[in-house]
Amino acid sequence: MEFIWYPKCSTCRKAKKHLDSLGIAYRERLIKEDNPTEDELRLWKEKSGLPLKKLFNTSGTLYRELGLKDRLQTMSEDEQFALLAKDGMLVKRPVLVDGDTVVFGYDSEIYDTLKNGE
Repeated sequence: MEFIWYPKCSTCRKAKKHLDSLGIAYRERLIKEDNPTEDELRLWKEKSGLPLKKLFNTSGTLYRELGLKDRLQTMSEDEQFALLAKDGMLVKRPVLVDGDTVVFGYDSEIYDTLKNGE
């Protein structure tokens, strides 16, 4: 299992604490230093079943600075993936990747099912 996060993000820290409390083993990856590639993002989107817009960190400073709320509507899917792959701070985090399970953001109920192997 891979846990992709940003240590200064309070939601990421909360998610990490939850994983640790469940005793789940994972490999840490710092999203700012080791940004997901376009290929990874495409695969994760497919596995998560989420629309592409949900992969963006809409509450982030960079998202607002780039005016993406309005710009995403006019961008192609390829342009959006390229943008996400350019800067990890645009990606919704944390990202949890476990085989065919990919979770963007933190959801304690989903994390709990990982422990139960459901």
